[in-house]
Amino acid sequence: MREKILIIDDDEKITSMLKRSLAFEGYTVFTAHHGMDGLKQILDHDPDTVILDVMMPQLDGWEVVRRIREGGASVPVLMLTAKDEIGDRVKGLDLGADDYLVKPFALEELLARVRVLLRRRNAEKSDQPTNRLQYQDVFMDLDTREVFRGSQLIELTTKEFDLLHLFLQNPKRVLSRDVIMEKIWGYDYSGESNVLEVYIALLRQKTEEYGHKRMIQTVRGAGYVMKGES
Repeated sequence: MREKILIIDDDEKITSMLKRSLAFEGYTVFTAHHGMDGLKQILDHDPDTVILDVMMPQLDGWEVVRRIREGGASVPVLMLTAKDEIGDRVKGLDLGADDYLVKPFALEELLARVRVLLRRRNAEKSDQPTNRLQYQDVFMDLDTREVFRGSQLIELTTKEFDLLHLFLQNPKRVLSRDVIMEKIWGYDYSGESNVLEVYIALLRQKTEEYGHKRMIQTVRGAGYVMKGES
């Protein structure tokens, strides 16, 4: 599978040049021309590395990287800036950036830095235990039975945890009521019971707290699916 790179920069010439160059190197490349769109694309595409410009209107790169880290994403971030000030570099790194490159830069150096970040990320992934599930900003640790939405800990009952576990194992897949009932409550549970609807409502209430968008969607006549709102 090709590694995915997201470029967030309001300079269309730089964005276009980087997209062509990175695509030529074999990466799948997405672009965003402002910070809010960049944050949305991180959720949509789950990139392996983000190339992020500092000086952008409305939402600058520092605020973008701060929100990325506050949301719990560990994606490597390479920041680009026209400023060659030590204080600016320190600020970016303190906020959670992994590397820093000053404009104008040599393309070969940028590509080398991207390769380093990707190697580091791949090494970290290989070291990670397989007992953790994630979809967008929802994280589940099967050892500790802790669940987070971004940085917010969510307290779940046993059945709520099991139900969310099933959805996290099948993101974007529509699960029928019968399948869910069989997996969570077993064959013998009454088909007329509304227990599933009650637990779906409880799970939504807890995962949507503090203004988070709905993740567990109803598919009329088919069942439920874990899918972020578009």
